[in-house]
Amino acid sequence: MDALTDLLDGPRAHGAFMIRSALNPPWSMRIQDEAPLTLVAVVRDEAWVIPDEGAPVHVRPGDLVICRGPDPYVVADDPSTEPQIVIHPGQRCTTPDGTSLSEAMDLGVRAWGTDPDGRAVMLVGTYETRGAVTRRLLAALPPLAVVRGDTWRSPLVGLLDEEIVKDEPGQEVVLDRLLDLLLIQTLRAWFSRPEAEQPGWYRAHGDPVVGPALRLLHDDLAHPWTVADLAAKVGASRAALAQRFGRLVGEPPMAYLTGVRLAQAADLLRESDATLDAVARRVGYGTAFALSTAFKREHGMSPQEYRSGAATA
Repeated sequence: MDALTDLLDGPRAHGAFMIRSALNPPWSMRIQDEAPLTLVAVVRDEAWVIPDEGAPVHVRPGDLVICRGPDPYVVADDPSTEPQIVIHPGQRCTTPDGTSLSEAMDLGVRAWGTDPDGRAVMLVGTYETRGAVTRRLLAALPPLAVVRGDTWRSPLVGLLDEEIVKDEPGQEVVLDRLLDLLLIQTLRAWFSRPEAEQPGWYRAHGDPVVGPALRLLHDDLAHPWTVADLAAKVGASRAALAQRFGRLVGEPPMAYLTGVRLAQAADLLRESDATLDAVARRVGYGTAFALSTAFKREHGMSPQEYRSGAATA
């Protein structure tokens, strides 16, 4: 497994919030739902995504937008349009003065907006809990990532547009998996752009020495790796591997491994009922105590506290 595959293996929607928005101009929505990640597919007409900090971004039909929370942002027909709609945590919808719009903008099954035949159409999928997307994935993304429609092709947007308004047995599961697939494809397209500000580990993936070393680490986090062991596996000296790894990835091999192990531990604590001992063994720590010590140093809380927080998020 390479580092990108390991990263993209993370998204797991479970009852994600999904909706088809249809709006006539002028329209503007302030999104302050505090969700960790939202994916927007622009189906018809143009729009602007306006972060609180940063320049407005113009998006067109075919574009896909990844919005990394929890910071708020505005989506509008034009940057000059003042927000008429505010989306709160739990996807509660109001006017700026707090008047509920939930009934007024309900257009049917997962359909929402001002007009079912509205000029602007967007498909929105929101991962509302942090357990659904990994900490490593969020850390690798900018607040706003746009993949232009003329740079990639996928049948998934059309399929999602068909499925999102259906109300059939098992539909929630179908939509969750479609959202995961679309997000993974979007992420892959984003990271592979020539101009992308790629994480160090992504750039290092193609290196003949560091690339195989990264794959070995991700393939077996539980192995008691040392730099010498890793160097022998990739046919390099210990010094050469350490120097090359640090230059390309931005940190020493064992520091990188520790970060991945602890990130994986955090994901397991959020997403599974595995005991702390079992989590420790899966990510390369001999005892629950050893994991707890390292985890608290990294996250500022014990694994038990972290898991409790995830359960109530």
